[in-house]
Amino acid sequence: MPLLILHGLFGSLSNWGWHSKQLAERFSVYGVDLRNHGASPHAAEHNYQVMAEDVSQLMQHLEIENCHMIGHSMGGKVAMQLALSYPKLLDRLIVVDIAPVAYDNATGGHIEVMQGMESLNFAEIASRAEAQKILSEYIEDEATRMFVLTNMLRNKDGKYSWRLNLSAIRNHYDKLRDKPVAENPFLNPVLFVKGALSNYIRAENKEDILGLFPAAVIKTIEQAGHWLHVEQPEDFQRLALEFLLEPRG
Repeated sequence: MPLLILHGLFGSLSNWGWHSKQLAERFSVYGVDLRNHGASPHAAEHNYQVMAEDVSQLMQHLEIENCHMIGHSMGGKVAMQLALSYPKLLDRLIVVDIAPVAYDNATGGHIEVMQGMESLNFAEIASRAEAQKILSEYIEDEATRMFVLTNMLRNKDGKYSWRLNLSAIRNHYDKLRDKPVAENPFLNPVLFVKGALSNYIRAENKEDILGLFPAAVIKTIEQAGHWLHVEQPEDFQRLALEFLLEPRG
């Protein structure tokens, strides 16, 4: 069975490299760079409907009629939108630390991250260390700063630039906080995995989750935040395999 993995905001398929390798022992794994991220093309539009359509077209190109899917954060909402718009494409879905609800600006600290990224003048930046020092004025967490800097590329002339399309993401950030659009619920099995230290999936979100995904179950990984698959990879791998390999009925 094919398994597609969708990364989160500011990420790329490389964020899931270890998990992709482990899961490839059981599935045909495809890491996906969503539009305006990683090696994928840049585009002016950036919302869940167009990203779901991108993934649908990718599956058609790869001749994948049905698959399992894992989506983290923004990728989780893309996966949910795909399941709701094209339910026949997905067999089982794992949504990592995100709910099908609208979020406010305070969740995730993305505004500060984008402000930090926009503050870098690449005409003057001479090293990653210099960039990290400037980012530290906007982003307190070192791990987050290092994650953001994975998007900084150096060209043959020694000048840096962002690999992702920061302007498109910034211009459409309001749409990235939106909830998925649905006419009907997705009836196949769905696993929502929450980090115990994260506030992205809350108790009050259960009704929203079951309203759109009535066959969903919610499980929590202890001592983990929003990046639970990085902080507790073995625990996440165990939950994912148990869910994906569980017999129907």
